[in-house]
Amino acid sequence: MAISPPENRVWWNEPLHKPEIVWITVAFVWGLVMFGAMIYWHIEGEQNLSNETYRISPEAFAERTEAMTEQYTVREEGTTEIPVVHPPPGSDVYMLSRLWEWWPILELEKDQSYRLHLSSVDWQHGFSLQPTNINIQVHPNYEMVLTITPNEAGEFSVVCNEFCGIGHHTMLGKIFVVE
Repeated sequence: MAISPPENRVWWNEPLHKPEIVWITVAFVWGLVMFGAMIYWHIEGEQNLSNETYRISPEAFAERTEAMTEQYTVREEGTTEIPVVHPPPGSDVYMLSRLWEWWPILELEKDQSYRLHLSSVDWQHGFSLQPTNINIQVHPNYEMVLTITPNEAGEFSVVCNEFCGIGHHTMLGKIFVVE
């Protein structure tokens, strides 16, 4: 029940008043501006990644990651001896997330392109490459593929930015970029 019900029960046939037409027009034009801005920033703003997404079982993704790791391991790092892989430029590289690690450590070459495949074998995780602005949600059963071309050498941290449980704060990975 309305506070002041319309005089005519078929209210949608009533003519619009001038202020209503002005506000509807302003809202419509603003919606078009925002839609155009999203397209512009995607193409020119270099903020959003163009990526591909495929369905894949966690087991199949783990097999692909392990095969790449076996083929391109150059050394191991840390007390847990995480493999460091150095795949050839232009190749597909795989990094999987699982409670509470990113695996393996990648070593990529500066100014070379790679197709980075990301997926989870257990829960939803977040891939945040620091200090760059690459943020991807990583889900089990989905493979996110993005083309990356590192343009500066150094050590980059991979941080999980989706809460994934009690060890979430320890879920870190690395990507080395060498010249």
